[in-house]
Amino acid sequence: MNQGRTENGLRWIADAYSVGFTLTLSEGLSPLELLCRVGAEERHVVPLTRSAAYELLLRDEADCISDLDGFLDCDDEAAVARLTRAGFLPVPPTSIVRAGSVAGWAYALEEFHCHTGTYLAALSERGRAFCVHRNAKGFSSVGYARRGDVVTSFEPDLPHLTDGSPPEVALGFVHSGDEPGDVTFLRFLESELAICLPWEETEAELAAAAFT
Repeated sequence: MNQGRTENGLRWIADAYSVGFTLTLSEGLSPLELLCRVGAEERHVVPLTRSAAYELLLRDEADCISDLDGFLDCDDEAAVARLTRAGFLPVPPTSIVRAGSVAGWAYALEEFHCHTGTYLAALSERGRAFCVHRNAKGFSSVGYARRGDVVTSFEPDLPHLTDGSPPEVALGFVHSGDEPGDVTFLRFLESELAICLPWEETEAELAAAAFT
């Protein structure tokens, strides 16, 4: 286990999800409320580890369900039926959002995709919401909303590509140094919000929803 990840607040996410990720933070919401605000139905939220979500996301529709025996007993008809009703099976979902809570915030993690980014305004109705995304090509973007309004969205490596208030005005954020922009912003959030998200917690079961 990489102990350093537990000491680095948020910035470890950019390394652990190096192919592409989205981290969303929503102030004052529970994990279930976060998932419901991005389109999930409460009855279809299931607990999933990161590895289970990864397998469900990348499987082919033609693959046997028995291939998921690392976390799913294919003879457990109730479990298979629940995943099927919730949209995880048999067709792989486009995105799986897993959510937890830390220090008064709900957080969500997505592998590869950015489903939550569309709902940033709704996620900020009780305070602030942030969305940090890196795509498979290495380009990153940040969104920030407050009290139901999107304040700014920008590319931290290309600050001239900003929609809304400049990040230095809206957040006091200025990208400097040699780190990738998303890593710099995650470090900024660590300091500003005093959030430390343990790597072990995010690998374990979290409330999860499937989206197509």
